[in-house]
Amino acid sequence: MKSQALQEMIKKVFSDEKTKLQFMSNPESVIAQFKLTEQEKTAVLNTHARLGLATADSQQLEAIIEPLSNWL
Repeated sequence: MKSQALQEMIKKVFSDEKTKLQFMSNPESVIAQFKLTEQEKTAVLNTHARLGLATADSQQLEAIIEPLSNWL
């Protein structure tokens, strides 16, 4: 992942239980707190829809998002 904002958002989702619960119920509200590009927002929402971003393990997440970073 190349974007610092994207890395920070994912770190917060995985490390802060309140943020994780908020993300699971309303991902857009968490995404809005970070300066993500439109492509990053779309990648996060698509990944969340497929894997459940907040419950996916880090290997699954990296396997999906890392190839997307080439497009960002």
